[in-house]
Amino acid sequence: MSTSTKFRPMRPPLFTFRNWIALFTLVSISYCSDEKASGQVDDQRPPNILFIAVDDLRPELNCYGASHIHSPGIDRLASEGFVFNRAYCNIPVCGASRASILSGKRPGRYRFLTYYTRVDEDYPEGISLPKHFKNNGYHTVSNGKVYHHMTDDSLAWNEIWRPKAKAGHSWRDYQTEENVKLDTGHRTRGMPFERAVLADTAYFDGKLTEKTIRDLRHLKETDQPFFMAVGFYKPHLPFNAPAKYWELYDDQNIQLPENYLRPETTPKVAYHNSGELRAYHQIPDQGPVSDSLARQLIHGYYACVSYTDAQIQKLLEALDALGLADNTIVLLWGDHGWNLGDHMLWCKHCNFASSIRTPLILKVPGVTKGQTTNVITEYVDVYPSLCELAGIPIPDHIDGRSFLPLLQGQNPSERFAISKWYDGVTLVKESFHYTEWLDSNQNVRARMLFDHATDPLELNNLAESPTYRGKVAELSKFLRAHWGEDFFEKR
Repeated sequence: MSTSTKFRPMRPPLFTFRNWIALFTLVSISYCSDEKASGQVDDQRPPNILFIAVDDLRPELNCYGASHIHSPGIDRLASEGFVFNRAYCNIPVCGASRASILSGKRPGRYRFLTYYTRVDEDYPEGISLPKHFKNNGYHTVSNGKVYHHMTDDSLAWNEIWRPKAKAGHSWRDYQTEENVKLDTGHRTRGMPFERAVLADTAYFDGKLTEKTIRDLRHLKETDQPFFMAVGFYKPHLPFNAPAKYWELYDDQNIQLPENYLRPETTPKVAYHNSGELRAYHQIPDQGPVSDSLARQLIHGYYACVSYTDAQIQKLLEALDALGLADNTIVLLWGDHGWNLGDHMLWCKHCNFASSIRTPLILKVPGVTKGQTTNVITEYVDVYPSLCELAGIPIPDHIDGRSFLPLLQGQNPSERFAISKWYDGVTLVKESFHYTEWLDSNQNVRARMLFDHATDPLELNNLAESPTYRGKVAELSKFLRAHWGEDFFEKR
């Protein structure tokens, strides 16, 4: 019997944004001054939404406990927001993950599969998050990489913009002559990183920031609330960032991850060849990269995180300067995790936590102020949550559940996340990460079970241990009952 309807909020929210804040204050969960809360209630304009997507951003940030990372912009947002420590994407690849979060629909066995996914082809009957806001009176803007394809779900937006590469340059946005010459095709790219003395605006993300700030100035003068989606390109490969961000990190302090190994208990199907990285210059076609190159890659990733973080900080400062901060909800999310040598893997495309766990930070003016939660959240929960905050009815097709009760201090006992990568389906429940790989008849051909309470690095697969036979059966049953009635429906 399908239980998928349990995820679908079938009625509109009871409160508008301002009334919700008022209620929040009245129930004595006030994290801000009374004046600010009451100021929100008096403002009759619906809340704006700043929806920030960051490509390949893993939760290795200062606000997530990684003190070696320079991320003051995101740290500031976290100090004013609500940090989800256990947020998970529903599929670890950019195109499909974006289609899933923006449609509020989980991937199926045959729906939302690859980076090349289009939501208007895989799920045309749904109403996307931006289209729903547009239908409810919002001016919607897509700047940068929001969907994978610029033309996907085009009717959802009043405006769509992406920075253009220079003549003779590719989307990889190299700026040095050496890399531009090397970057000749899909499988013959330049170096996997670039370090040069350049202004922030030399690369796409700097241009994107300037464009978005111009848009905010314009939108401030209108009488319409906005849904502004901003999709940053870094830290996606290649790791290109101005030299000043590389200089924030010392090569001598960069180490390979503790789980830079592949235990025999882990099924081979869990691994891949890190194909996304293999296309770049000086990367071998097979086998591990050298330790020195691995450290360079990690260094480049960190530099890109700090570069994009600086752009996010500029957006937050612009909201303040323009007087928009007090009525703008900010949501920051990474489209999936990223492996930096974890399990001797690079990139995403797998079922390990390093690929599916993500940063997720929500700022609600007048409500959030540096709170955190360890309650499990999945990306299909974003759509209903933003609807509820904005006082917009929640469509019936949504698979997720609003996470607003977490902001009110509630601690639901049975929150979980489901993420899949092709034939591998992962359930995150309590402290357990359980994965099944299915054959064409839905039979299990391999399993993986990690208990993060004792094994956060996922080095000891418990799935074949007699001691955990009952837990495996319990998690398998739960997974199959909750992955959705249309999981195997072909489209």
